[in-house]
Amino acid sequence: MAMASILPASSGVGAESDRVLKSMDANRYATKKTIAQGMLDIALLTANASQLKYILQVGEKHEFYGLMLTLISISIILQVSAAMLAVILTLVNLHGGEVQRKVANILNHFSLGFVVVALFCDVIKMNFGLDPAIPYIHN
Repeated sequence: MAMASILPASSGVGAESDRVLKSMDANRYATKKTIAQGMLDIALLTANASQLKYILQVGEKHEFYGLMLTLISISIILQVSAAMLAVILTLVNLHGGEVQRKVANILNHFSLGFVVVALFCDVIKMNFGLDPAIPYIHN
């Protein structure tokens, strides 16, 4: 709901502040926030793909090769799953009845769980060192 639709009509005093408040639209804010979040999700997925490429190039010379490969793979799978759930959530009609609201709520909880576990994997992964600036000595 737009801010202007819930504000009382003004008598002309403070017309500038009324104009500013009328220009603040909740739907527009939500749209911008969703777009920004989508861009951050794409950036994280791109970073994970880059890290996967790096760990595969280094191979088993990396001391945590198995762990890193597993964490990166889990993170990518969960990010893609959360994105697919987000697309499915857009198709659910929240005004269609109680059953559809429950389905949307369950899908939303799963999506949140996927994102939290992916974040956990990313935090653990970054603590085990994935620094391409440190060259590995080829024996």
